[in-house]
This record gives sequence, structure tokens and C-alpha cells, in this order.
Amino acid sequence: MKTEKKSKKVIKYILAVVLLLVLGNSIVICRENEYKLLRQFGKVQRVISVSGLSFKIPFIQTADTVPREILLYDLPASDVITSDKKSMIVDSYVLWRVTDPLKFTQTLGNSVYNAEGRINAIVYNATKNTVSSMTQDEIIKSRDGKMVVTAAETEEDIESNDLILEEEPQVVEIKSLTEEIMDNIAENYEQYGIVILAVEVKKLDLPDDNKQAVYTRMISERENIAAQYTAEGASQAQMIQNTTDKEVSIMLSEANAQAEQLVAEGEAEYMKILSEAYADESRSEFYSFVRSLDAAKESLKGSNDKTLILPADSPIAQIFAGR
Repeated sequence: MKTEKKSKKVIKYILAVVLLLVLGNSIVICRENEYKLLRQFGKVQRVISVSGLSFKIPFIQTADTVPREILLYDLPASDVITSDKKSMIVDSYVLWRVTDPLKFTQTLGNSVYNAEGRINAIVYNATKNTVSSMTQDEIIKSRDGKMVVTAAETEEDIESNDLILEEEPQVVEIKSLTEEIMDNIAENYEQYGIVILAVEVKKLDLPDDNKQAVYTRMISERENIAAQYTAEGASQAQMIQNTTDKEVSIMLSEANAQAEQLVAEGEAEYMKILSEAYADESRSEFYSFVRSLDAAKESLKGSNDKTLILPADSPIAQIFAGR
């Protein structure tokens, strides 16, 4: 009896273990960030894309996992040539995800490594085509998709040669380098059951042997631009100075002409008064006397030992003589 009871317990234990094994092999747990592929004899029978519990035929069907979240692939830095034959190093990364797990498995063997190899080739070709169609300056300017420029509004007065410049910095939106690369991705990556969400350039650099030459050229260009601005400023200053000198000369000429006119009018009025005075016999003798005194006074200016010699018939001598 004891032997039978022990054998029954062993059988129950074995049945429970087998049941647990069968149940455990039948349950498929699918998480939010993954797909599940159910294979039967190596062939995919069903794709599970909804998170939760699913069931499969135990010991006959197997479950493979395919990532569903957004994946990041850091591309190795690549050396590319610009349209002006300048070498540049582009270091970028790609955001991608699996959209069709069945195609992903059929074409890439359900391998993230194989997918990254294909993405590397696709993005490198797009980067090379993009960079080869742009100059080095254009690539640098399109690094962030924005470029700060200065728009100058010019007003010229031809008659006075006045020049007024008003400069306002403006941020011009241009197509970024990453957008250009995305537009140049010609290969149909959807055939692999994946989608490339974004290509971002994290570093844009020059080869070490070219850096110094490029820096020297950039410094020279900036010095040329500074010299040009300085020359333009000196030219504008000279124009303003010439205009000011011209205006001052005109004002002085007009003032001198007005002064001469006033002097001439004063002298004319003076002569008019004299002529009227000499025309009146009652006043002419007085004015003659006054003018004679003025003349004598002028002749005696200077040292105190001067002597005034007058003829006897001089009006002043006659006055001094009491005649």
C-alpha cells in the first residue's frame, strides 16, 4: 500500500511538472517595446504586435523577439569631399525603428546588426552625395539650419552726396545639413521593414592636416572683410567731411557776400549824406571844418613831438588865426 501511494505521488508530481512545462511553453508574453514572431518548423506563422499574453503550440512553435522601440545607431566618422575639393569629417547618428517585423526577418534575418550595416551604407551614400554637391562654406552655414546675415538699406541723395546706411541683423532660415541628407536618401529602406526617422550630424570637423591651413584662410578672409569695412567707413567719412566743408564754404561765401553788400550799402548811405550836406551851403563850411580837423588829428597821431605845418590860406590856419 505504501509503495502504491508513493508511486501515485510520483506520477502526480511528474504530471504537474509536465503540465507546467507545457503551459510555460505555450504562453507567449509580448511587451510594449517588442514584436513576437511565432515560427513553426522555421516558417513564420503569426506576428504578434499587441502587448499582452498569447499562446502557441508547445514544443512545435517557437517565438522570436523583434525590437519595436526607436533605436539609435552611431555611425562611424566618415571622410567626405566637398564640391570645392575640401575634405571634411562627418560624425552622425541615426534614429530608426522596425515597422514591418516580417520583412525585417525575411530580408535581414531578424538581426539588428545586419540592419545597422544596411543603414550605414544608405546614410553614408546620402551624406557623400549631399556634401559633394555643396561647398565647405555652405556646409558650415547649413550646420544648424540658420544663418545670421546683415541686410543693409541704402538711401542716396545724388545732389548732396549724402549716404545713409541702416544695418539690421536678420536670421535667415535655410535648409539644414541633416534635411539635405534625408532628402538624398535614395535607396528604398522600407523594403527591409524599417524606417529611418532622422539623421543628425553631431560633429562636423576638418582633418588634422588641413585645420591649420583652413584656419589661416578663414583669418585672412575675416581680415579682408574687416579691411573692406574700414575702407568703406573711411570713404563714407571722407564723403561726409567733403559735404560739410562744401556747406561751410557756401555759408562763408554767402556771409561774406552779405557783409560786402552791407558795407556797400553803408558807404552808399554815407556818400549820400555827404553829398546832401555839401549841397547845402549853410552846412558845407561846417562839414569842411570838421573834415579838416579830422585830417589834422590823423596826421598828428603817433609821437608827441610832431608839428603840423599849414599854409596861410588853409581853412584851419584861418580859424586858428581868428579870421
